[in-house]
Amino acid sequence: METVVITGGTGLIGKALTEMLIGKSYNVIILSRKERAAKANLRFAVWDVKKGTIDESVIREADHIIHLAGAGVVDKKWTEKRRQEIIDSRVKSGELLVRSIAAIPNHVKTFIAASAIGWYGEDPVIPNPNPFTEEAPADKGFLGVTCYLWEQSLEPLNKTAVRIVKLRTGIVLSTEGGALAEFRKPIMAGIAGILGDGKQMISWIHIEDLCRQYLYAIENKMVSGVYNAVAPSPVSNKDLTITLARKIKGKFYVPLHVPVFVLKMMLGERSVEVLKSATVSTAKLKRLGFTFLYPSIEAAIDKLIS
Repeated sequence: METVVITGGTGLIGKALTEMLIGKSYNVIILSRKERAAKANLRFAVWDVKKGTIDESVIREADHIIHLAGAGVVDKKWTEKRRQEIIDSRVKSGELLVRSIAAIPNHVKTFIAASAIGWYGEDPVIPNPNPFTEEAPADKGFLGVTCYLWEQSLEPLNKTAVRIVKLRTGIVLSTEGGALAEFRKPIMAGIAGILGDGKQMISWIHIEDLCRQYLYAIENKMVSGVYNAVAPSPVSNKDLTITLARKIKGKFYVPLHVPVFVLKMMLGERSVEVLKSATVSTAKLKRLGFTFLYPSIEAAIDKLIS
């Protein structure tokens, strides 16, 4: 049984991924800031990114490392302090893992790191006939710079024998939290809240398909480098909202546009995240043979609300 070490293992993606890995007979070690009780095929180990310390046994035991750790991007107002927390939580944790791999004897085969489609800028036109591919340069805004620094923190691993995979993740749809929960709140009250004009394209992915991509990257050695972790059918904010409302409420909902100025008043600079249109291509991963269980938004929502 191979061992997979996960950072950010108690978050939305980490929990689902841990469950899938254990179901596939992997041993899982979650790096956490505090000790927790072990379970079957799962144990917790302590690291402290601020102090630069880590349980060395984790590195010695790891066959694969999955790096998901990072402070929430839209959880809090983007003050200068919060911006730095968002960057440091990703960059410094990555640097600690890289230093540990260099300093501690190990047999790590694969290092898979989360990144985000925040790497890309705005669609030049909507709809965008030329979706963003992995070769596109990082956007110069805050999210683009964050993703660039995030990915760059792992570059020293290229001088080792470790296979590196970076998954630029889109909007993750899950019943356990995240974006879908926010979409559902007004719908449960009978209001389909369309953000702005609703034309902005959302590059999304069902959480099960995302976890399957991590597993695919572990088990297929030809997977190396950067890949967009999104479904093959981006959808507009309006279409996603109306589809979800129709599936949940039937005909008993009222479409309502939330004006841009209201979103900016509520979210400040974070409003860029919900108003941004980014059409992102998943062709590179599909060419390697990965298939989606939920390629369309209808299929994904049917599964999520069933």
